Amino acid sequence: MPLRYCITWPSPTGALVALEPRAEELAEHAGALTTAYNDPHNAPLLGHTELMTLDDVVAHYAAVAGAGGRNFLVFRAGGLVADADLRHVAGGAAELAFMVAAVTAQGRGLGTRIAIMIHAFAFTVLELDRVYASVIPSNTASRRVFEKLGYATDTSDAGRAYADEPGDIVLVIERAAFLRSHALQLAEIEIAVR
Repeated sequence: MPLRYCITWPSPTGALVALEPRAEELAEHAGALTTAYNDPHNAPLLGHTELMTLDDVVAHYAAVAGAGGRNFLVFRAGGLVADADLRHVAGGAAELAFMVAAVTAQGRGLGTRIAIMIHAFAFTVLELDRVYASVIPSNTASRRVFEKLGYATDTSDAGRAYADEPGDIVLVIERAAFLRSHALQLAEIEIAVR
């Protein structure tokens, strides 16, 4: 079993903490995740066309982990605010997906901070060479987050392999570019084995 990690980004407004959950932690928060995944605003942005159950959420986490991916629950002030994962981890690359749970918390920089934290883990702990994102065309907010981070559109066959759906936009960022452009933020982020 791989080591589990905790990523912390201290802040005057409250630290963000991303944990690789244990089974009991996932079970504790699966209800909140199910509600967020099924939210009428979130579901289409995530590409969900059917309601997810608690069992679906647990199965999704198991599938990501079973394929070598890394799942994270993200907390602020002790409350669950998001989740994120690195999936399809192979050959020095992975795909990043994340969801800010509450619609009222979206569009306020939280997604960007979470993405930076998960990239810190991807590029420093896993030592990946690049990270991809698959975004449905109507999810302009997610696309803006990835572009702010330095991602560029990738229409290559290698990039298209990360498309969750045929019509998705695939974006990519290389490790060196991310580490260079986010050095100040990375210096504030703490990553520890839990």
